Amino acid sequence: MLEKTLRAGVSMADISPEKGVGLGGYPHFDRLNTGVHDPLIAAAIVLDDGATRVALVCLDFLFMSRQHVQAIRQRAAAAAGIHADHIMIACSHTHSAPFAVEWIDPGAPGGIRMPHAGYVAALEDKLVALIRDAAAHLFEARLGVNIGHCGKEAGVGGNRRSPDGPADPDVWTLGVQDAAGNWKACLVRYSLHPTIIHEESTVVTADYPAYVRSELARRFPGMVLLFAQGTSGDQSTRYFRQGQSFSEAERIGSAIGRAAGDTLANLKCSANVPLSVRTANVDIPLRELPSVAEMERRVDRVRARWRQLQEEKAPYLDIQNANLDMLGEEDILAYARVRQSGRRLSNIEGELPAEVQVIGLGDARLVALPAEVFLEFGQRIRSGSPYPKTCVVTLANGCLPGYVYTAEAAAAGGYETGASMMTTQAGEALVAAALKLLRATA
Repeated sequence: MLEKTLRAGVSMADISPEKGVGLGGYPHFDRLNTGVHDPLIAAAIVLDDGATRVALVCLDFLFMSRQHVQAIRQRAAAAAGIHADHIMIACSHTHSAPFAVEWIDPGAPGGIRMPHAGYVAALEDKLVALIRDAAAHLFEARLGVNIGHCGKEAGVGGNRRSPDGPADPDVWTLGVQDAAGNWKACLVRYSLHPTIIHEESTVVTADYPAYVRSELARRFPGMVLLFAQGTSGDQSTRYFRQGQSFSEAERIGSAIGRAAGDTLANLKCSANVPLSVRTANVDIPLRELPSVAEMERRVDRVRARWRQLQEEKAPYLDIQNANLDMLGEEDILAYARVRQSGRRLSNIEGELPAEVQVIGLGDARLVALPAEVFLEFGQRIRSGSPYPKTCVVTLANGCLPGYVYTAEAAAAGGYETGASMMTTQAGEALVAAALKLLRATA
């Protein structure tokens, strides 16, 4: 069998919004941005092995609906000669960026926060141009994938439901070189909510991924960085950060960047990287909503608890966890009110069925899932995969109405399970579909 010679193209663009465009991530009030602290970046890698062409696109963004993903794919397919299903579009999930989907927000008129139509339209144009430009400038390339490590020992990451809960210290690192061995692009995947910069901030920022990017730029000048989010539904800095400042975002992002840089420096790359793509649409079961009256009673209870802790000047984490419990109940109340009104929500009906995508990169597999998925599901996909190098990316190719959580989490309760419109079977369905696709390519 003749070896296939890999070609690649890379591109990047600034997707920062103009002043005044709303930021997502924190409900209850408008966060109209007051300026850019660090630019939001979108970047693309197009790969071509002579038979299959694939595009990997990552952007500093909260989340993007499947409707917008499909529109971008269709336009980019025609412009870049890439099958629409062979394009992955993944969001970093920074909570200090705009969004491209209707989402429940009890503080918004009618309980629904709407995206900025003008910004989203311009973003679609930029992403199509990004893919087209990368595909138009292919070069002979080599590619490699390996895993670095950055976890609790570095004061980074961790489980946000329990400091002793499962965590993911893996720094997945994909590197692309040209024929001369120059690093042209790198995709880093890490499982950690970009929520170091919190709701009181009104500036645009990529959060800690900005400092992953700057650390790698210092070490590998001219290289394009793509940052992808892992299974971070239950992963954040809550119990491990030293503050909620840009200096802390820099500390954490730089540590992840150093781990990725060390992995990249020792990465073995090959020009013989066969490409493949398989996708499946998955039915996701939704929960039955309580009545509006029942939800109003539940919201009153958790709100009273939150206020009591504030009055008692309880520890910050106790108050914050109570606040999140309240937000979860308020979200479901807002869903119940919308349902009672008869209105359809694009973040529910428009996202179903969910797409699972598996991209083959030589001996590695990249699994792309929508939504905020708990770590345990990513671990099950990886352990059940016939490919040791199986990397799971989330918030990709759309979003789902809430977190994909475990049965254990449902029993314990909390914000993630309270705010989700899905049942515990959602994760089971995504895992089953991913493993079926992975085993079909073995």
